[in-house]
Amino acid sequence: MKRTIAIGDIHGGLRALTQVLNKVEVKDEDKLIFVGDYVDGWSEAAQVIQLLVELSEKVTCVCIKGNHDVWTEAWLRSGEVNPVWYMHGGKETMESYEGFSDEEKQIHLNFFENMPLYHLDDENRLFLHAGFTSVKGVEAEINPEYFYLDRTLWEMALTMKTDIPEDDSIFPKRLKLYKEIYIGHTPTTNFGVDVPMNVLNVWNIDTGAAFKGKVTALNIDTKAFYQSDNLPDLYPDEPGRNKS
Repeated sequence: MKRTIAIGDIHGGLRALTQVLNKVEVKDEDKLIFVGDYVDGWSEAAQVIQLLVELSEKVTCVCIKGNHDVWTEAWLRSGEVNPVWYMHGGKETMESYEGFSDEEKQIHLNFFENMPLYHLDDENRLFLHAGFTSVKGVEAEINPEYFYLDRTLWEMALTMKTDIPEDDSIFPKRLKLYKEIYIGHTPTTNFGVDVPMNVLNVWNIDTGAAFKGKVTALNIDTKAFYQSDNLPDLYPDEPGRNKS
């Protein structure tokens, strides 16, 4: 049976991503949807991108663009170092590209440039990195940056009662537009949770890989999930990101 697997933030943790993919036991007919932030944090950002490039040639992959991916794409294109990016994992990403040829970097740049900002499947399930603000949906969003920066959608969901039916008048209009919404960007570990969080029809699958958490893959039909070890255990000689 074909599976659709959503995979949360990775942040340069190649060892964690490899663990998760091995646990998933990816098959040729599977569809993998990554919700962004492949880079910035642990020491193998370039290697993560290389794996995704190669994986995309073998199975169906949708690699959505996150805010850290936007920063890395800009650096690969121009060579300019955004100081905010540098302080939030960019340094480690730059170092991970040592030994990569200009041709290999160009392949990675092309990969970043072709990443969509969101994905809507045939069952009206939406996947994006952060959120959106328009009550008319993603196609009406006036600022594309919200797709990889907005936290209000998740914050709004968290404030709602989890048992309200979709036809209730207070059910958020934004959420009514889609059967389910899958996001990353805001670590569940911020709320003391190290597994995917579900509120109403929103699923947050960023389980804190950038910091002390894990990389998570979720089967969106069965809701079974697979997780790596905690990233500090996989990279014991690295401090990891200590900034949000």
